Amino acid sequence: MTLPFLFQFAAGAIAGVSEILCMYPLDVAKTRLMLQVGTGADQYKSIVDVFGRIIKEEGASRLYRGILPPIMVEAPKRAIKFASNDTYGPMYMRLFNQKQLTQSLAIMTGVTAGITEALIVATPELVKIRLQAKENAGRYAGTMDCVRKIYAEEGLKAFANGLEATIWRHALWNGGYFGSIFGIKKLMPKAETKRGELAVNFAAGAIGGTVGTTLNTPPDVVKTRIQNYNSAKGPPPYTTFLAGARTIAREEGVRALYKGYVPKVLRLGPGGGILLVVYDHVTTYMRDHFL
Repeated sequence: MTLPFLFQFAAGAIAGVSEILCMYPLDVAKTRLMLQVGTGADQYKSIVDVFGRIIKEEGASRLYRGILPPIMVEAPKRAIKFASNDTYGPMYMRLFNQKQLTQSLAIMTGVTAGITEALIVATPELVKIRLQAKENAGRYAGTMDCVRKIYAEEGLKAFANGLEATIWRHALWNGGYFGSIFGIKKLMPKAETKRGELAVNFAAGAIGGTVGTTLNTPPDVVKTRIQNYNSAKGPPPYTTFLAGARTIAREEGVRALYKGYVPKVLRLGPGGGILLVVYDHVTTYMRDHFL
């Protein structure tokens, strides 16, 4: 039975906040690695080096620097991810006269849900990136100070920087995530116990998160660099995903488009499992107790 939208929204919010509280330091490490250009003694060498140097040079609390914007947007972001997916699935089934969801429809549903999600998260993502970036340490006193300074120095339009690349990032991740989950659950034997169902959901979500991360890391690298660029300095080197990907590949090599992949996949692989398990548990509880 399909849950009403408000129940889907609440379940997605609970799942999203649970995931971010567990995995956020990996997001900080990912951002630091993605923003690195060139080589030098001051460059981070690995995820372990990122964590060690942040704790030593800036303090352990920096591992949660910039968490407020994603926490504020995490509820609607994850809620929209799952609620949109649950809404678009039946819509596409009716549109294409299908009685059951197919692999291609699952991917299409995920991509559409990702585009919807991207429109909500692009601006909070920009603020988060500014707060996480090493070069901005000490520049912003907090979230609201960051918002005020961006507006004062760069204008209102700056908050839309990276929107197009954000759409690419979320469309690819959601398409890979929900499409993989659909296929994996079809291949795995049907669970006969609650514990078995939990294991299947976690495995499917973790694999789906890994597939989605592999697909969307290049637009994430481009998005991160676009959003960290202070437009008060002049025109940016690129403003779209494809232009940014070409520039980075030409100047730094194709591998640079996968900077930050390890902490990203370590977060969103298990994080994808956490999301799906929590969402399924919460929606099951809602069906049993409220409907």
